[in-house]
Amino acid sequence: MTETSTNRVDWRALWASGDLARFCFISLGILLHATNETMVATVMPAMVGELAGVQLVGWSLAIYELGAIVAGAAAGRLVSYVALRTNLVVAALLYAAGALVCAIAPSMPLFLAGRLIEGLGGGALVSLAYVSVERLFPRAIWPQLFGVMSAIWGVAAFSGPVLGALMTELLSWRWAFGVFTLGGAAMALASFIVLDTPEATRPQAIAGTAPPFPFAALGCLAVSVVLIATAGVDIALLRSSLLLTFGLIGLALFIRIDALKPASRLFPSQLFSWRSPVGLGMTMVAAFSVATCSFAVYGPLLLTSLHGIPILTTGYIIAAESIAWSMLSILVANAPPERERLIITGGALMIAAGIAGFAYAVPAGSIPLILFCALLQGGGFGIAWPFVTRVIVASARDGERTIASAAVPTMQRIGYAVGAALTGIVANASGFSEGLNREAAANVATWLFLAFVPLGILGCLAALRISGPAELPISPLVGEMPGRAEGGAKDRQTWP
Repeated sequence: MTETSTNRVDWRALWASGDLARFCFISLGILLHATNETMVATVMPAMVGELAGVQLVGWSLAIYELGAIVAGAAAGRLVSYVALRTNLVVAALLYAAGALVCAIAPSMPLFLAGRLIEGLGGGALVSLAYVSVERLFPRAIWPQLFGVMSAIWGVAAFSGPVLGALMTELLSWRWAFGVFTLGGAAMALASFIVLDTPEATRPQAIAGTAPPFPFAALGCLAVSVVLIATAGVDIALLRSSLLLTFGLIGLALFIRIDALKPASRLFPSQLFSWRSPVGLGMTMVAAFSVATCSFAVYGPLLLTSLHGIPILTTGYIIAAESIAWSMLSILVANAPPERERLIITGGALMIAAGIAGFAYAVPAGSIPLILFCALLQGGGFGIAWPFVTRVIVASARDGERTIASAAVPTMQRIGYAVGAALTGIVANASGFSEGLNREAAANVATWLFLAFVPLGILGCLAALRISGPAELPISPLVGEMPGRAEGGAKDRQTWP
């Protein structure tokens, strides 16, 4: 690796050494995962029209996020025992296999099985990409490389919805997944050929030194989300209430189990405590992650069914949300610490206003209003998230800052999984349990957003109470990584 005395990357020397090629192929995994995530919402109307199963639409995000959470947690530990190259090849093949199952699925249940496999492969690819930078490149140029990877998330957030819409309009929604099948296979082949260094072909840790895998906690999480999602498939008062109750109890048990396992915990202490900036910040992250899933999962389907809005237009709206996130993140990046609380509160209010605004704009079918709500929601995340992350990490107890920085994206993904499951309950209870028709869509369009306004208010209350310790420094290796869950620019992550 060649670098200058000012720690700037010499890209020509990097290319000549072959390291730039390795970095590009490693980053391809992020591009595949992020583009696929943002694409799915725009192909949903065409897919539901062919496969039916509108009652299971919420599962498409919930099951994917579960796979990504589990695989992301596992991949960071497996590299201590299995060569990095082997991990990447297996993850890419798993991703390609999942995309292939989605592309040829004759029914919604088989499509969801493919989504789970895709989530496992995609989550592992993202985790391994960041591990690869740590293993294969000098520490001095990590910020530049992570910056390039952040740009990839931004590109994917914009291109995913447009790609899905174009493929659906010109060919078929199945071809959209076919593209990712080929991409995953190419990623596997490239990883095997390019990653031929000793650092990539041998395990890098002594056996037994990696932290234990949180089997009990993640197993409890998976069961909880499945119970919540199942509660919404076939609405029946007693059955659905019991499943939802058990699911929520399971989530509480997941948090409890995680707190009791210090060696493998996913979250810092004081999680959800309103007496701590960490707890307030994590409450805000969880509340908004759950509350903003409605448009991500059902927006394009509702707009197409109710108002005949072209899929490509919905793709542009979702992409605009991503752009708003990125642009406003850049604009406030250098804001002074004394304005931190004001910025966080302002961003939270924007997100809540976007959630509430969708309840009117989507049933009305006004594209300018829908776009405005999407910009509010994306822009609110862009303004608030870097500073909320800073508060959480800076306020964490000694020895927990690395856990805290990784906990933000983990909580977001859990929020998306739970939120998608809950949107399925609301949508099916509002009419989709009887099938997809205009009358049902009109009823769903109203209640789907109103139901999550209380969580938006909760997020705002947490933001108002945050007063992070601006004097506490954050490690220079803590930064912002833009990303997304299905349907828009929300999955901004932090990396330690």
